[in-house]
Amino acid sequence: MNITVFTPTYNRGYSIEKLYRSLQQQTFTDFEWLVIDDGSTDLTEELFEKWFEENKSFVIRYYKVENGGKHRAINKATDLAKGKLFFIVDSDDYLVNDALESIIKWEHTLENNESYCGISGNKGKSKLDYIGTTFDGEYIDATSLERNKFNITGDKAEVFYTNILKKYKFDEIEGEKFITEATVWDRMAYDGYKLRWFNKTIYICDYLEDGLTKNIQEIFSNNPKGTAVYFKQQIKYYKCNLKGRFSYYHLYYEYVKGRVDLKQVANYLEIKTITLLTAISLVKCKNLFLKKTNI
Repeated sequence: MNITVFTPTYNRGYSIEKLYRSLQQQTFTDFEWLVIDDGSTDLTEELFEKWFEENKSFVIRYYKVENGGKHRAINKATDLAKGKLFFIVDSDDYLVNDALESIIKWEHTLENNESYCGISGNKGKSKLDYIGTTFDGEYIDATSLERNKFNITGDKAEVFYTNILKKYKFDEIEGEKFITEATVWDRMAYDGYKLRWFNKTIYICDYLEDGLTKNIQEIFSNNPKGTAVYFKQQIKYYKCNLKGRFSYYHLYYEYVKGRVDLKQVANYLEIKTITLLTAISLVKCKNLFLKKTNI
């Protein structure tokens, strides 16, 4: 099988049918739809029972698990996936009709090249636009850590080789249900894996009020250990100087200060408390100075 379209879902019975119908319309059909229901309490399971009966176009594999967060669902899905390529499509989004065909087309341009972990198209609010910014031209090769360098910003539609992604599991931290996907994407990039980014919108998204993107600040705050993993990686992978490290320390503190005390913040960042206090004080002084000079 060429592609595993993977969808983690939680109480999205009201929106997931749009994705299902878009999969029925795909011009490329050698794929499976692997769904991990992260403990939904709505009618999601009943929907899939109906779709098992009516769908004849592609394989649907549905698993219901105890609620543990999207990253745990991805970890499980990479072990279950039968596709050569692994494409995460969220339950409130959908694909343009030739999305999977475009993926196969671009993946074929990478044959026998072991320096790539996958490919990526654009996400957009419609087929004619894209989220964030992009480069000029048809495609560009770059790691996830080089995105800003090449003007590749905002959410993109990454598709990874399943056998590579299996080697990069998300940290599963007891008591926490979120860690940003960038932790794994950046680890692959740090190890030298590139993506071939192509300039076509294949994935249509709508940021719902109950979604991760709309609530990211609160989610970061509620998962301080996982958030610390991400911030420490950013500092390491981007080789931040003292000013950059202090900015990250302060930003992390601002995210989680309502959840954990100062000493614990420093502990999660693996720095001394005095270092954290210095970072907070310097950034506050800088912001105060800038505010006064702009009056």
